Amino acid sequence: MIKKIFFQLIFFNFFFIGEVFGAESEGMPQLNPEFWVSQIFWLTLTFGILYIVLSKLILPKISNNLELRKSQIQENIEAAEKQREDSETKLREYEEIILNSKSKAKNIFKEAREKTLKDISSKREILEKQIDEEIKKAEREINDLKKKAPEKINKIAIETSSEILKTLIGTEINNSSISAIVNDLSKKNEGKYYDN
Repeated sequence: MIKKIFFQLIFFNFFFIGEVFGAESEGMPQLNPEFWVSQIFWLTLTFGILYIVLSKLILPKISNNLELRKSQIQENIEAAEKQREDSETKLREYEEIILNSKSKAKNIFKEAREKTLKDISSKREILEKQIDEEIKKAEREINDLKKKAPEKINKIAIETSSEILKTLIGTEINNSSISAIVNDLSKKNEGKYYDN
């Protein structure tokens, strides 16, 4: 780039020589051909020093900075790409963990539900057996009471009747005749009061 500018300036000076001769007649000393050699010398020396300073001191630093920035940018891009890949891997791992946790939770819930249902059914069976036993026991007691009730009723009826007759008549009556009457009445009315 600097070489190109340097050669363009030199070419520019020689290209416009015609205009230089026109300007010399008007009194511009820097366009006097006598000073051209010294002007070209100083121009070449100045641009040569400028070229050396730029090419040896400034441009290498700029070039190094550009390379350093380029390498840093490349490293940053690579690090970002690696972090992106790592984050995608972690995200996939987390999704797998979540899916596994959900399936485990479903299995635990299912097992707990099945266990609870089994416990309930077994307790229900035990309770139903106990209820059946209690019902059978109550039925036996009721049947026993039904069987023993006529005898007790007859006994109470005989005793009550004898007491009433004794109170009414004033004399004791034979219990055998009263028991015969009570037994006869209870046999006639047995179907009315003790239907199974």
